[in-house]
Amino acid sequence: MSSTVTRIRLAAIAAAASIAVLAGCSSPAPSGDASASSCAPAKGKVTLQYWNTVPGMDQVVALWNKKNPDIQVEMKNISNDQYGTLGNALKADKAPDLAQVGYDELPNLRTQNAFVDVSACSAATAAKSKFVPWTWSQASFGDTGVFAFPQDTGPMALYVRSDIFKQHGLTVPKTWDEYAADAQKLHKADSDLSITFFDPNNAEWFNGLLWQNNAEMYSYAGDKWHVTVASDQSKQVAEYWQKLIDAKLVRTDLAHGSTQMYAAYQKDQIASYVGAAWGYSMFRDNLPDQAGKWSIVPMPTWGSNAASGDWGGSTVAFMKGSKHLYESVKFNSWLNTDPEALALENKLGGLYPAATAGLDLPALSQGVPYYNNEKIFDVFADSSKNIDTGFTWGPTQKTVNLALQDAVAKAAAGSGTLTDALSAAQAAALKSMDDQAIPATAGK
Repeated sequence: MSSTVTRIRLAAIAAAASIAVLAGCSSPAPSGDASASSCAPAKGKVTLQYWNTVPGMDQVVALWNKKNPDIQVEMKNISNDQYGTLGNALKADKAPDLAQVGYDELPNLRTQNAFVDVSACSAATAAKSKFVPWTWSQASFGDTGVFAFPQDTGPMALYVRSDIFKQHGLTVPKTWDEYAADAQKLHKADSDLSITFFDPNNAEWFNGLLWQNNAEMYSYAGDKWHVTVASDQSKQVAEYWQKLIDAKLVRTDLAHGSTQMYAAYQKDQIASYVGAAWGYSMFRDNLPDQAGKWSIVPMPTWGSNAASGDWGGSTVAFMKGSKHLYESVKFNSWLNTDPEALALENKLGGLYPAATAGLDLPALSQGVPYYNNEKIFDVFADSSKNIDTGFTWGPTQKTVNLALQDAVAKAAAGSGTLTDALSAAQAAALKSMDDQAIPATAGK
């Protein structure tokens, strides 16, 4: 598996399982949460276990170990089956001290009592100021505990084949309406050319599109969840892409990160890509012959609303059973806020940091050769500033994503519509919560 595909799995497929309490909501903490009653340093040498899926993270850990002989970290890469491996370890009471967990995985795992609250450690509560605000709200569960530190994010943007756009006399689209008009012009000029592809098996990407349109999927009030997966804002997004699919202006036969996807781009059959910050290395590493042909620009907007969306990103969570909270907080803080660590993670693993210090990294302020030396990370920084901080994941997000994905795939194949898929996902959300005795209702 290439580093690009691994990163896609981390940032995108991470949304396919879920972790237990929503970001930014005032939902009460499940009674099963382990609580850190003390944060005393160990008296001797400590060895921590840290599991993740990021390419090159072993080199980052090696740097820490070199500098910290009394707090050593043993790393395990679990990219082959991230949440299966972690789930089995939790059931066997053999979870690591720290583990990489996607934002949307947090609610589901928290309902499984997977984390320990490290708020007794002053360094943990003080860390809030070191991260982009919306990332902390995604990881904090809306209560006073500290269960994870944000690691990276996936602010979205539009990747454009500048040469193809120029060849057909197109300017960069500012809105989704303009994007649809460009799709028609391209396909009319060349029936083998599509403006992009719609992956019917990628609910996580679709969720990012909903996020951009302020389509709140869940909220928590009055001691219950309010499920609005099939809101008017969500339907607007679904109907938009349904029209493009019906008119055959976007391809639906390609899986994200697949060999077939790269082949289509290599053959100049697709003119753009709606993606996240962590994907910048995808074209660079897999389509080196197209260096200088790509630009990254802001995501098309819904009218004059400058809102953007997020696709993927992860936290480093404090796992239940850890005996070394002080040391875990110290390593986690260094891993996700130290400029040297952040620079190495960006270089080796393509991580776009959630820490505010990461936004000042030299590598993120310079032009990128593959993209005509354009300062592409300025685009992602602006995108991040325009992401709705109140967007929330549900406590049964894995089930909802699987239902959405199944229904979207059927719609892309001509059975039903994307709007129907939203209704199916909403029904799955309500049923899955009811099955777990989680109070929930449809609508606000």
